Amino acid sequence: MKPSVVPIEPNGHVCSDCAVRGAAVCASLDAAELREFEHLGRRVHFDAGETVFSEEDITTSFYNVLDGVMRLYKLLPDGRRQIVGFALPGDFLGMSLSGRHNFSADAIGAATVCRFGKTAFGRFIADRPQLLRRINELAIRELSQARDHMVLLGRRSADEKVATFLLGWRQRLSVLGGSRDTVPLPMSRQDIADYLGLTIETVSRTFTKLERHGAIEILHGAVSLRDPARVEALAAA
Repeated sequence: MKPSVVPIEPNGHVCSDCAVRGAAVCASLDAAELREFEHLGRRVHFDAGETVFSEEDITTSFYNVLDGVMRLYKLLPDGRRQIVGFALPGDFLGMSLSGRHNFSADAIGAATVCRFGKTAFGRFIADRPQLLRRINELAIRELSQARDHMVLLGRRSADEKVATFLLGWRQRLSVLGGSRDTVPLPMSRQDIADYLGLTIETVSRTFTKLERHGAIEILHGAVSLRDPARVEALAAA
């Protein structure tokens, strides 16, 4: 099934009323620039599991996530999968120095993006230094997340890795207005394992252990942080 593509309305209502505009790449644009910018984009809907782009494909488009969660991953030579991140609304995907995608992205559940053609987008940003600065800010944030992930994959215990993941994910969701106590987990345990460099059995045992010790409560598609201080202490170890 091909993803559903919908042109962004030319009257500006879709862009100006976008719920994630303040966190997105277009946050730096004024009203006049936004009216021009909206003609560049197409709203694309993906069903769960659909591929947005694949590693090593030539980059022809950039993507601003509007709704849903994306799974970002690389395939190792032996076929194993390393998840390098999860994209949330407001994240901007697709830019690379090589001209090819550095990783693959697919939708965990139903997701929506604004898709921009690479050439048209490049022309638009050429004489808009504030938009270039915004792209640099997003790139620096992505680099910081990548460095944090490298530390997470290093010499840390399973308990520490899971605790750090839960707190980091809660922080990212809170920026979008999420609850501080209940942390939705749209990704599977296998996804979390592939992100943390653990086995699914270890992740499941660790969640159960944290629940048994009163740190969290496992809910359907989420966890509740029953003792945030305990979780924070594990993450800081």
